[in-house]
Order: sequence, then C-alpha cells, then structure tokens
Amino acid sequence: MRTHSALLAVTATATAVCLSVVAGWQRGGWAAERVLWIAVGVVLVIAAHLLPALCRSYGWRIRIIGAVLWLACMAATCYGHAVFFLMAQKHAGDLRAAAEPVVTAKGRGLAEIARDRADAVARLARTSTRRCVEPCLTRTAERTALTARLDALTVETVEAKRAEEAQDRAAAARDAAMADPVTGALTAFGVTVAHADLAAGLAFAAVLEGVACFAWLLALQPAGIAVTPVTQGSNAAPVAEVTESRNAVAVLESPVAEQHDEVTRVTTAVAAGSLRPTVNEIRKFLSCSQATAMAIRKKVVEVTA
Repeated sequence: MRTHSALLAVTATATAVCLSVVAGWQRGGWAAERVLWIAVGVVLVIAAHLLPALCRSYGWRIRIIGAVLWLACMAATCYGHAVFFLMAQKHAGDLRAAAEPVVTAKGRGLAEIARDRADAVARLARTSTRRCVEPCLTRTAERTALTARLDALTVETVEAKRAEEAQDRAAAARDAAMADPVTGALTAFGVTVAHADLAAGLAFAAVLEGVACFAWLLALQPAGIAVTPVTQGSNAAPVAEVTESRNAVAVLESPVAEQHDEVTRVTTAVAAGSLRPTVNEIRKFLSCSQATAMAIRKKVVEVTA
C-alpha cells in the first residue's frame, strides 16, 4: 500500500511541477524572469506537498508554523495553477473561434446608403414642386429616375441589413466558441464566463494539491505497528493483524531492570505534568527509537491504568 501511495504522490507532484513550469513560462517576460518564476513555482509545489508529512513527527509549535506555511504555499500554488488553466482555456477558445467561418461585408454600409437615400428623397421633393409648361417631359423623366433610385436604395438597404445580421451571428458564434462548453453553461445561473473559468481552475488546482498532500502523508508514514481490521463472514469479529518491527522485538527482550528504569522516569514525568504520554514525546524525552518509545508507552499505560 505504501508503494501505491508513493506512486500516486510522485505522479501528482510531477504533474503539479509541470503545471508550475508552464505557468511560470507564461507569466515571465525575459528569460531570467521566466526561469525565476519556474523556480519559485516548483519550490512552492514541493513545499505544499511535503510539509504536512515532514511536520507530523514534531511538537505542536512546529506543527502550527508548518500549517501556516502550508496554507500560504497552497494558496500560491493554486493561484499559479489557475493561471495555467485560464491560459490553456484561452488558447483552446482561440482555436475553436478560428474554426468558425468569417463573414465579410460586401457592398456599402447602411450609413452611406442612408445618405444617398436622403439625397434622392430631397431631389424628388424638389422635382415634384417644380412648375413647368405642359407637357413637362423632363420633370416626369426625372421623377421616374429618382423613384427608381429610391427603390434600388431600398433593396440595397435590405441586403446591407442582412449582411450585418450575418456578421453579428458569426461574431456571436465566435464569442460562444471562446467560452468553455461546461463553464459557459454556468452563465445561465448569473455567473460570468470569466468567474466560472477562474472557479473551475482553482477547483482543479485544489483537488490536485489535496491528492498530492494526502498521498505523501500515506507514503511517508512512520514505521510502527499497523493494525488492519479483517472481517471473516457476517458474524466474525474483527481480527487485528499486528506487524511489529525488529526493533520493537529487541526492546521487548531487553533487560527488565533497564526498561523498568525508563518506565519509572516516564511515569514520574507524566505524573508531574511535564510530559505527555505519547510516543513522540517519550521518544524525545528518552532520546530512544520509535519502537522503544512504543514499548515504554505501553508499560506506562499499564502502570497508570
């Protein structure tokens, strides 16, 4: 099981380091800046993953300091990974938007057509109010030409509006392609696309960092007694499989007088309130091995019970 945990821990840490490398490369400008960003990101990733396992065997003061540093490293690491996820989403959106067809405008714009139409209407009005001696063929021909001009401008206006609508649809399709298909659906709940992408990136980063930290805790657990409950059948009682190290066996076989001396010292210190009856505290108090501390703690519990 420890091998499996170590394999998962190494894989998660390697993945997080790669994310930090890419994020640092994207965030820097000069080559030196990119190298420093990458170095900072890698150090923060390794610290965030290993600090819980490294601080586990120390006292509560060291654990508090380690917890504060671990929270800071986790926040900085998640921020750096969120930069990678957002940049990756932007690049993917650019590729999806580039696959959408581009609609180019053909012909004149609506503003230019509107100016020509206004000029034609004004000329038609002047022609209609102009007086002439009958028969007035020139005025009739001019009015007919202006009327035809207005009809042509109307058709051109309709075509220009269709072209603009097609351009608007193409622009909307490109904007929709820029957004992630999953996070884009969150806009229906009032969440902006930018906020949804940021929340998704932070969530992915937090899950990755949590998996790595927990896997390293399992992989770097101290050697000692492992108790595994095994159930045999529906009415069977749990069976504790106890595995003892060679050092523990050696301690149990040590001279009785010497072990009694250490048990007496520990019992006295516990009764005085200067020592907590834990394996780590006993190990530090006697400067002994983990197995010896475990055996002595068992004796102390039997004495004080």
